[in-house]
Amino acid sequence: MVRVRDVHYRAGPRPIFEGLELDIPRGRITAVMGPSGTGKTTLLRLITGQLLADRGLVEVEGRDVAGMRRAEIYRMRRRMGMLFQNGALLTDLDVYENVAFPLREHTRLPERLLRHVVLAKLQAVGLRGAFRMMPAELSGGMARRVAIARAIVMDPELLIYDEPFVGLDPISLGVVLRLIRRLNDTLGLTSIVVSHDVREISLVADHCYLLSGGRMAAAGPPADLARSESDEVKQFMHGLPDGPVPFHYPAPDYVEQLRQVQ
Repeated sequence: MVRVRDVHYRAGPRPIFEGLELDIPRGRITAVMGPSGTGKTTLLRLITGQLLADRGLVEVEGRDVAGMRRAEIYRMRRRMGMLFQNGALLTDLDVYENVAFPLREHTRLPERLLRHVVLAKLQAVGLRGAFRMMPAELSGGMARRVAIARAIVMDPELLIYDEPFVGLDPISLGVVLRLIRRLNDTLGLTSIVVSHDVREISLVADHCYLLSGGRMAAAGPPADLARSESDEVKQFMHGLPDGPVPFHYPAPDYVEQLRQVQ
């Protein structure tokens, strides 16, 4: 579904990717993990055409994203569903209208059919009974499930989750994990899950990529990464406070810096 080859990208003077390569296989759940600041969300923006690589190739279904015109990028995005960090529901619309929003923007479905589609998607996430609630009335887990319903309302082929587990209680987290697995298998989707929650993503992912230092540090099934002998992989997978990613941010000599202040 997605191919990334020798991708280089800089944000100002700071390099984010330096020769990144990975594949997102069709019909599978692929996890993209890594410490904060390693470019996980940037990768999603490259895949969806919000950003273009400085060098290298990003392909979606065999087509180079950098070579697409704006109208072609918009058509590509309609075949994608996106779960944004923290859900990103429209606060002035109720649950029903939040889920209906993509349909109203991109289709001309009659209201009767639109209602059937919206209620079907809410049923899939267990929230058909909450269709008239406002976002402010929802718990964190309910809001995330409404956002998933909105992400699948256009029947996408590729479903992208950006940090779907942030701020969820254990019950809500379990519900979202089950939804990710069930929706992928039932609807025949291809899913990309960006997360740094190692335990949670290991329960649902078929394949994992670990990003570090602008490149792919490791790849494979979650169990293989957990058994890795690499210090870099071991530090992330087991949450070690020090290692290749040091506790201290690079700084000048401590005593010398104190003297300069004086």
